[in-house]
Amino acid sequence: MEAIKISLSDYVLSGGGFNGESYNHRSDPSVMLKLYFPGKIQQPLDEMMLARKVYDLGIPSPEPGEYVVTDDGRYGIRFRRIRDKKSYSRATADRPDLVEQYAAEFAQMCLQLHATHVDTTQFECVKDRYYRLLEQNPFFSPAEKDKLGRFIADVPDADTAIHGDLQFSNAIFSGDKRYFIDLGDFCYGNPLFDLGMVYLCCYLSGEDFISETFHMPKALAMQFWDHFAPAYFGPDRPLADIEEEIRPYAGLKTLIVERDSKCPMPEFRAALASILA
Repeated sequence: MEAIKISLSDYVLSGGGFNGESYNHRSDPSVMLKLYFPGKIQQPLDEMMLARKVYDLGIPSPEPGEYVVTDDGRYGIRFRRIRDKKSYSRATADRPDLVEQYAAEFAQMCLQLHATHVDTTQFECVKDRYYRLLEQNPFFSPAEKDKLGRFIADVPDADTAIHGDLQFSNAIFSGDKRYFIDLGDFCYGNPLFDLGMVYLCCYLSGEDFISETFHMPKALAMQFWDHFAPAYFGPDRPLADIEEEIRPYAGLKTLIVERDSKCPMPEFRAALASILA
């Protein structure tokens, strides 16, 4: 697919992330641009095509538009802009007194997402994604890879939606409308793979990372999880039991973090102790 050429002078920077930057159109408030960093050409195209399939599936998400390239050679995607939006991480940081409400709302979004059945011929299976990440990882020994592979294989299968990068910064709201964003890792499978990311972001990540990424102290992020878990799993299940089940799935995110950082991450690997023992 050939990218539509646009002028970046028509847009104003509104934010940034791991893969690139976001912009709002200067004169058309209904248009926003997700622009990838230089050199990323196929990734935005793949994300645009995936975002369209996710949107057509009925997952609440911004409507994707065109695959574009700017006058400085960067590629990206235009979306229909959600005006006056706020992420659940930013909202929690701004109003810590509402952490229980925001955690419950986010949990309801996740429950709805994880109850959505998908056509498995149209999306990748989360297990296949982790097998690939495991094979490519240079930091685990063959014996460790064998144990991790067997753990992944034993997880019960499901044909339901997985966000793939389920952080509370990747869910937004505007008024009474709620949306998932950054769906480039969308796939299907057991929701435990998704929930591991929530736990990793709120509990396993360090103070500095949480402060820089989510604009809050770690103690507040931990409170968010403490309210999220019973809202998702039910109030009668002990939090310690939930965390024991979720911890290995949070540890599996090490495969993604180490891929991106290109170095071993012992602070996350500790969550894999029950698998690697």
